[in-house]
Amino acid sequence: MTSAAPTSRAVDTARDYYDSDDADRFYSTVWGGEDIHIGIYEEPNGSICDASRRTVERLASTVGTIDTSTRVLDLGSGYCGAARYLAGTFGCHVTALNLSQVENRRARELNAAAGLGGLVEVLDGSFENVQSRDSSFDLVWSQDAILHSGDRDRVIAEVARVLRQGGSFVFTDPMQSDDCPPGVLAPILDRIHLETLGSPGYYRDVAARHGLELVLFEDLTDQLTTHYRRVLEETEARQGELTRTISSEYIVRMRRGLRHWVDGGVAGHLAWGIAHFRKK
Repeated sequence: MTSAAPTSRAVDTARDYYDSDDADRFYSTVWGGEDIHIGIYEEPNGSICDASRRTVERLASTVGTIDTSTRVLDLGSGYCGAARYLAGTFGCHVTALNLSQVENRRARELNAAAGLGGLVEVLDGSFENVQSRDSSFDLVWSQDAILHSGDRDRVIAEVARVLRQGGSFVFTDPMQSDDCPPGVLAPILDRIHLETLGSPGYYRDVAARHGLELVLFEDLTDQLTTHYRRVLEETEARQGELTRTISSEYIVRMRRGLRHWVDGGVAGHLAWGIAHFRKK
């Protein structure tokens, strides 16, 4: 088991943000309270909730066999929508590691209501310092969470450490494109208090250095732009309702931030897709 270590400032910042009442109310309302990640849309004006679940299903389909013996670690599990899907569909045990105690409290309530409390274990913690034994998981799963780390190399090292030989790592993450010009993402990075984003090439290189070989990368960058546009549309359409429980300042900042993501995607400066690696 890895020893305890301080988390990066980026992780601490993300924890403070997701523990706020405004963030919890926004994500549980606009995203439907199940998933907090980018969706896969069949049509541009599709349901955010349905698109988000479609992403979970697509990730699961890339892995191969998942059954009752599969041990899964979900890094940055949010409200445990993916964990409940995996446990409920395949009967596997999921360890859900997440930094937000507010999200984790809601996740535990949702897991219990679904009758899945025995299969989904929610742990408060950081993916920069996974408190699990070496080679203890068959599958490591993460959706749009690793960007919040200030030490992504350490996160991938932890993934490789806790995966058994032959185990799979499947994830999505909002990234910069491999040819992104310097400085153009400053509006996005400033909004989420980060200095950089990873890129597809970055993750390939880091994973290889830690003994993880690429199985596939499915480029779905267009879905990132569609998703943030849909969230922006939903936020604007429901602003009167949202501001009854969420501060106006938060909504204004969120709308500005969502526009930056849309602009970055349209300009070709961002990347997103499904990455599947296997431990050698």
